[in-house]
Amino acid sequence: MPLTPINEIHALQILAGTLGRHAGHGFEERITQTINQIVYPFDVAVGEGHIRIGDPAILLLSYISARLGAKQILRATAISTGALATSEEGKSWLSINGASISRCKSDLVVTLQLAQDKSTTVGVSTKQCNNKVPTNAQLYFTTARGFATLLNNNGISVSPQAVKALRQFCGDVGFQPQDNPSLLAKRKVDPRRFFWEETDAHGRNEWCRILGKYQDEISRLLFQKAYLDDPFVPEFLLHKTKRSASWEATQVAIYSIDELITLSRQHQGFVTKPYSVKKGSYKDPAGVTHLAPRFGIIQMQRGGQQQHPEQLQFNLAAGYFYKLE
Repeated sequence: MPLTPINEIHALQILAGTLGRHAGHGFEERITQTINQIVYPFDVAVGEGHIRIGDPAILLLSYISARLGAKQILRATAISTGALATSEEGKSWLSINGASISRCKSDLVVTLQLAQDKSTTVGVSTKQCNNKVPTNAQLYFTTARGFATLLNNNGISVSPQAVKALRQFCGDVGFQPQDNPSLLAKRKVDPRRFFWEETDAHGRNEWCRILGKYQDEISRLLFQKAYLDDPFVPEFLLHKTKRSASWEATQVAIYSIDELITLSRQHQGFVTKPYSVKKGSYKDPAGVTHLAPRFGIIQMQRGGQQQHPEQLQFNLAAGYFYKLE
């Protein structure tokens, strides 16, 4: 018979124990196990900057605690929501202080007791790269209409003309160059979608205005608002930057989401960057370039995957943490 949690920490302990035996969650599961096995109380290590090297679990606990103004952790418990999403147990919802967890944008949920009879629960989004050189990391995956709906539902008005331009950019059925024989006859580049500079001018200009004016608000939606009624939106981001020789020598970048949004805007506003398609079925002819939209450290592109050809994808630019540092 399953245990009934008596409080938030107990519920997390139950779930951590239930899911601990499930393999395949690698990075998050190792962090979870380390946090749950640390001998407490634990003195917070003092660190400088956002890029740090060491045991990711220890670095994460220290960073969060320092942000909360604590020098010692009396107790901490963590779960991996990836394990929750893919396990048999995870098919049932677990209630924690009235919040039902089914799936959430956070990859880790960490509860820290920093003072007697007082605990804090935070969500953590994780990214990881296991290559020698950092690559970009997927942040949000949707459709043109889905993205417009997300903005409209959060007080950022998007017109039908702007939706049309974004559907052209994604290559939605009915919004492709190959739907128009007169365009297709003289087209030398990908016939499945319009590139940014080819989309409806009025709609494209509206997106330039929206992404420039509401950069912080949109960035926050992409970092935190993947699911409706998410009980644990991410408050922190932990990013393994590249392949490491050992767990104890892992390089990670750690931010609060608030910090990251501010640093992203300070890095740059809305811009477009020239590029050429150099691989795939529709390589660009020599000298042909297109414009890639981006704002801050976030890249905006057509998904283009075979199974999701019309999707809109947002990525964190490769090595963004070095640029922000």
